[in-house]
Amino acid sequence: MQKRNLSFWEIWNMSFGFLGIQFGFALQNANTSRIFETLGANVEDIPILWIAAPVTGLVVQPIIGYFSDRTWTRLGRRRPYFLIGAILSSLALFIMPNSPTLWVAAGTLWIMDASINISMEPFRAFVGDNLPERQRTLGFSMQSFFIGTGAVVGSALPWVFTNWIGLSNTAPEGIIPDSVKWSFYVGGVVFFLAVLWTVVKSREYSPLQLAAFEKARLEVSPARVEVTNKKANIRNQFMSGLIMTITGLVVSTVIYYNELTKELYILFVGLVIIGLLFMIVSQLRSKDVRNGFTIIMTDMLNMPATMKQLAWVQFFSWFALFSMWIYTTQAVTGHVFGTTDPTSVLYNDAADWVTIMFGVYNGVAAAVAFLLPVLARRTSNKFTHMLALIAGGLGLLSIYFISDKIGLIMAMVGVGIAWASILSIPYAMLSGALPSAKMGYYMGVFNFFIVIPQIVAATILGFLVKEFFNNEPIYALIIGGFAMILSGLLTLRVKTNIKLDISVQK
Repeated sequence: MQKRNLSFWEIWNMSFGFLGIQFGFALQNANTSRIFETLGANVEDIPILWIAAPVTGLVVQPIIGYFSDRTWTRLGRRRPYFLIGAILSSLALFIMPNSPTLWVAAGTLWIMDASINISMEPFRAFVGDNLPERQRTLGFSMQSFFIGTGAVVGSALPWVFTNWIGLSNTAPEGIIPDSVKWSFYVGGVVFFLAVLWTVVKSREYSPLQLAAFEKARLEVSPARVEVTNKKANIRNQFMSGLIMTITGLVVSTVIYYNELTKELYILFVGLVIIGLLFMIVSQLRSKDVRNGFTIIMTDMLNMPATMKQLAWVQFFSWFALFSMWIYTTQAVTGHVFGTTDPTSVLYNDAADWVTIMFGVYNGVAAAVAFLLPVLARRTSNKFTHMLALIAGGLGLLSIYFISDKIGLIMAMVGVGIAWASILSIPYAMLSGALPSAKMGYYMGVFNFFIVIPQIVAATILGFLVKEFFNNEPIYALIIGGFAMILSGLLTLRVKTNIKLDISVQK
């Protein structure tokens, strides 16, 4: 028994919601730093204001994945989460540009990012649920196409409203310009309607059908089963938690006594919290307590080997992306155009050009989305991903040497190639190594390696820019460029010949 091949338009419909998701995500990425700075944030404070969003994703995605694996309603398994997340995200997009103070904007970003994660996380598992393995690369590439297309329009909206419609892109101090406000309003509507299209036009296999597909799959291609001793596994979990806790406490103490930047506490206090949770779960498991909390925390230790290897690739590539999202506006306005006054026409023109730059890299991603699988078939997923990431890293590094708008656009071509690959190839490499019963959960855990580098970037980049680079944001992009090149090289270490990896405890 096998899943049937879906038609092009069926795959189109099941991926269409990503158009709206990325529409909102692009508005968030391209304009949030601008909103924060308009409301009075200093350059060195902007990363910490972003921190709530990735922390929320770190918590939300595995939980949503875990519960969506176990959900079945009249709307199906994943689609209820698409719809709930779309409603909440659309409301947040309407509220964000009307924030009266900096802290209201930061809180709204938190809510908006959590809501986007509720919609976005099940979409990755949706491909694994509905498509046979031979069509999954096409499925993820279709998502990449809609991500790129939605982001092109979403990123460019403030520029379009200013230059085509005539809305003002400047405003009094502490007020968000009308061009940004109306961009967010349109984004909220598009987000909801696009996701609603996927909810209405797509169907899902029932849990019984999915179980039958998995059984047939294992009969044809048996899983690589790793049998682990439960006591040893519990002991390993406790020791991992203990090491995390001690490391976090020691480094936090060093930060305190040396009066280092307070943002560094977030990373290492977070490490203490995770370590304590691991130790608590190990004690619960020793008493044979089994619930959602213990399963979620334990399965993190039993990740498939392919997933562990991809984790490092994801870490450095997303660290680079987050440095770009945080600092491109400040780097372009300050380093390239020579202004730091957010009320000036030059600053706002430069900030609008950043939205065009972001639109370009997303447009390039949409354009090459279906070309990368062709190259991967002729070479390999690993080689293709490596080339794409190196191109992205070189694009970020080149911004330091650029002094005009056209050069900035050219730099984004390399970033766009990397972005297209980041959105598809790692998931194509990973999906074959995941058991279908835990597809949603592990796709959620895979998000850790998107979120953790964002937390690290938000924690240390502000410190590095302030302490070592004289508050010049362009150097954050240089760090990001080298990180992306490193992630490309690490791709060569990933073993993709493991079809399925299941951990079983004695």
